[in-house]
Amino acid sequence: MVDSYDDAFDGEKSKTQIKRELHALVELGERLTTLKPDTLALLPLTDGLRKALAESSKHTAHGARKRHMSFVGKLMRDQDLDAILALLDQIDSSTRQYNERFHGLERWRDRLVDGTDEDLERFINEYPEADRQHLRSLIRHAQHEKARNKPPAAARKVFKYIRELDETQRGLR
Repeated sequence: MVDSYDDAFDGEKSKTQIKRELHALVELGERLTTLKPDTLALLPLTDGLRKALAESSKHTAHGARKRHMSFVGKLMRDQDLDAILALLDQIDSSTRQYNERFHGLERWRDRLVDGTDEDLERFINEYPEADRQHLRSLIRHAQHEKARNKPPAAARKVFKYIRELDETQRGLR
């Protein structure tokens, strides 16, 4: 008799598991409400969810906000959660993926400023939309600053340009 009881629950989710999943959707919806409109435009969301996220700032009372976030969580069920989470991981500075990407860009900056033309060629091969002449100019200024022990303003510009190229290539801009 115990065997038949176990067979009845194979593949079914428990009530607790369903509630956890729904709470996770509500939390993801709350996270989406904190994003800027241009970032939200990059996400594959339905029109109904976009409208609900835009209206979330209007609900200030605790009860109204809680009801609205439950509604947003309900709308989240119909979304492509994998695509949303993948993009959020690239944008959110607290994630491991974002930090790895950021450190990789810092390494590129250091290699370009300290390196040779071969490093520049490798970078151009990886980011073909890069403006070679502009990048060379930025690198040259950063090298002059480093040689004169000045603050690294040009190196920051190199990093900013590299980050813009990376975000464009990843579809974040």
